[in-house]
Amino acid sequence: MKPLALLLITFTLLWNHALAADPIVDTSSPLETIASDFGLADGPAWDGGGSLFFPDVKGGKLYRYFPRTGKVSVFLDDAGRISASYFNHGKLFLSDNGNSQICVLNGKTKKNIAGQPADAKPPRKPNDLVVDQQGGIYYTLTGAGEVIWISPAGKQSVAVKDIKTPNGLILSPDGKTLYVAAYVPKEIWAYDVTSPGVTKNGRLFAKMDSGPDKGADGMTVDRAGNVYCAGPADIWIWNPAGKLLAKIHTPTRPINCAFGDADMRSLYITGFGGLYRQRMNAYGCMPEPAVSATDSKPRRPTTTVPESVTPHLNVVYGQTGTRKLLADIFIPQSGQGPFPAVVVVHGGGWMNGDKTKFRALAVALCERGYVTMAVGYRLGHEAKFPAEIQDCNAAVRFLRAEAKQFHVNPEQIGAVGGSAGGHLAGLMAAAPDEKQLQGDAGYPDQSSKLQAAIVMAGPMEMASGTVAERSRKSGDKSYSNQWLGKSIDEAPELYKLSDAYLHFDKKTPPLLFMTGELDNPDRNVPSREKLKLLGVTTGIKVYPKGKHGCWNQLPWFNDMVEDMDQFFQQNLK
Repeated sequence: MKPLALLLITFTLLWNHALAADPIVDTSSPLETIASDFGLADGPAWDGGGSLFFPDVKGGKLYRYFPRTGKVSVFLDDAGRISASYFNHGKLFLSDNGNSQICVLNGKTKKNIAGQPADAKPPRKPNDLVVDQQGGIYYTLTGAGEVIWISPAGKQSVAVKDIKTPNGLILSPDGKTLYVAAYVPKEIWAYDVTSPGVTKNGRLFAKMDSGPDKGADGMTVDRAGNVYCAGPADIWIWNPAGKLLAKIHTPTRPINCAFGDADMRSLYITGFGGLYRQRMNAYGCMPEPAVSATDSKPRRPTTTVPESVTPHLNVVYGQTGTRKLLADIFIPQSGQGPFPAVVVVHGGGWMNGDKTKFRALAVALCERGYVTMAVGYRLGHEAKFPAEIQDCNAAVRFLRAEAKQFHVNPEQIGAVGGSAGGHLAGLMAAAPDEKQLQGDAGYPDQSSKLQAAIVMAGPMEMASGTVAERSRKSGDKSYSNQWLGKSIDEAPELYKLSDAYLHFDKKTPPLLFMTGELDNPDRNVPSREKLKLLGVTTGIKVYPKGKHGCWNQLPWFNDMVEDMDQFFQQNLK
């Protein structure tokens, strides 16, 4: 066989491997009943940390569930008739149907959101709600046939009118589409969000079957933009184009749903039977981090975006099929630019994680004069290798193509990643010319080459070393086996393709390694030795008493940001 033909066959096999996806429902994990001792469990909300809130409408209570312990407890005993909850920006928002108010919890006290009429006639009973990335609130008035928007400043306006019995609602991951469930006709309507609180182009997105039972109820979305809605007997799931993907049948009528758990792969379903959980091969959208320092967690760097930084959240940097790829971009307010840029890649074993986990790092580097881009990329349960590295490379191409818009110097782009994100950052630096790692997510005329990269405790060797050892010994528990879909012995070529060490050459840009003292500082010795022999600038920074993940904890965070800045100043600026 001719080499070109062999190359084409290899590329086709890898492309098909990347596109291959498990069914969206994890059929290996049956639907689980968490608790059933409720009058009517309604709109659940994951708090972005370790617990799920959900109200019992009939019981007048607000409950909290901790998956780690399996404990369900009453969080608010006199909650009243709460019909839905939504967690965002470090706060729990509630649709207080009984008191005709949208409110936010301050500790265990309900505080009404400004801008709502207190004595409207007839009473305006809010049903469901969703909070956008700016902090604005959309909620449905079922009787009035409207969706109302409350701005962060407390100004109320009509976002959607003349829709029949609006009930559940949700925003697409990029915030550009508002989906509203019309309860009685069992229809899902989509509206373009032209600016916060303003919609146009209302259109029928999907319709449930024409059986006699009502109706289309609570909704959620996953990171791929798939839309979920509770129907009379099932949770219905459509892709962003309106194609029905699956239905999840529940023992009793479902009312609402939301993603949760540490990996955001559990779909929590509330209804007449209580609280259910279904594991998914999809990932829910993490809440936006806390916007004030007082809401930040102890020992964690603040996620507050200061006035010196301009945020652009959930920017679409590429698309593959119906899947939009999103990133958070931060631009310095001071200085004229163009600025050097840093792509920030989160970790999570290639199977978990979220771009918001590196919000603090992206903001801190931006404050030091870099445009930063915290990248969301497809994870292993959604798409296998090489999808993840293709997305990261697409992010670099996007920054070059849109350099003027985001004030970026296209000749000064670096990357930093932690753990699996460190591996991806290293692979980005090592193999910018490997076509199989580029993908089709936009701007093919641009280069994905980096000028510098930082690897925080990420493996560079995949076809050898500890990753290969675990691949052989751990079976399905091995992250690499899950991510690549095969073991090292089943697919050695895949492991070689993903191996940054094997791709290193004299063209590799400066590469700095960072790790905690208690996080195997010898992990990348072979890579550092090879880079030195190639004449590539490299080195290692070790942080006393630091464990894996210390880059996102105080006090190590501040020292590591300082060292990142020094390295990028020497190699980008």
